[in-house]
Amino acid sequence: MNKKVIAGLAVLAGVIVISGVVESKKEHDANKIPKVGVLQFMKHPALDAINRGIDDELAKEGYHNGKNIKIDFQNAQGDQSNLKTMASRFSSERADISVGIATPAAVALANTIKNKPVIFSAVTDPVGSKLVKNEQKPDQNITGVSDKAPLQDQLKLMQRFMPQMKTMGVIYTSSDDSASTEAKRMIKLAKAAGITVKPYSITSSNDLNQTSQQMVANHQVDAVFVPTDNTIAGAMPTLIKNTNAAKVPVFPTVDTMVSAGGVAASSIDQHELGVMTGKMIVKELKGEKPQSLPVKSVKKGKVVINQKQADQLGIKIPAEYQDAKRVSEEK
Repeated sequence: MNKKVIAGLAVLAGVIVISGVVESKKEHDANKIPKVGVLQFMKHPALDAINRGIDDELAKEGYHNGKNIKIDFQNAQGDQSNLKTMASRFSSERADISVGIATPAAVALANTIKNKPVIFSAVTDPVGSKLVKNEQKPDQNITGVSDKAPLQDQLKLMQRFMPQMKTMGVIYTSSDDSASTEAKRMIKLAKAAGITVKPYSITSSNDLNQTSQQMVANHQVDAVFVPTDNTIAGAMPTLIKNTNAAKVPVFPTVDTMVSAGGVAASSIDQHELGVMTGKMIVKELKGEKPQSLPVKSVKKGKVVINQKQADQLGIKIPAEYQDAKRVSEEK
């Protein structure tokens, strides 16, 4: 056979093989099930509600785990070493999108994953946490949903519920950057309103019992503000035991913390935060880049009241809040 003919046939065969490989790859990519890693900092009702919101929104958009999407959910149980291990797992398994619920989880993912999208949820201060430089124009592979509390509304609510309040206790976890930032903002607002503020910080839940006892001893404070604080949220029964014994009301920022013994809050709906996060996941699954998605946040809180707790402490619900949502006491 002519050498030119043989060479031509060889080239043709090569083209056919390459075309087959390309088509096979296209078919494989088309049939590939996207993988989403979800890393939750610890287990407690607020963060659990966010995770449910994510799942609910994905299902609403037609994404069902095990069918057309693979969701790898990991809970670090508040352990920093677990966060690093789980973030590395998402990286090595090449998750298409990684989601961090709460600041420590988001930071662990951001420090580990550089070439795939990372979405944060329930991060109070994304810029301060160095997740983004600009909330409106994320410049890397990271964007997400912030849980900044409407603190001006919260202060107004506390003043309406406690018109004789002269001294406010503020308790927060010093190692939680988001909680610290929010606590400092409230301290500044309260002082500007002429209220004396006594701040108390803890390093872990082990400190909460003693510190909260000191805070409410001898009627030092008239009411207590708790920021969006994962550690305290996970140990609310300890705080409420001591504040109830001293007849001091607690006003947290989160609806689930009101259910756990707080009196009232101008609260962010944690489930709604999850829904907002789920919407962002869907957009990225459909091809949008993190850089094109500004950080989202809830613009206005919803007032929630624990009627049982208010009654127990002899607090009358102000007229303007009579129609506010009542939350049931957690068992």
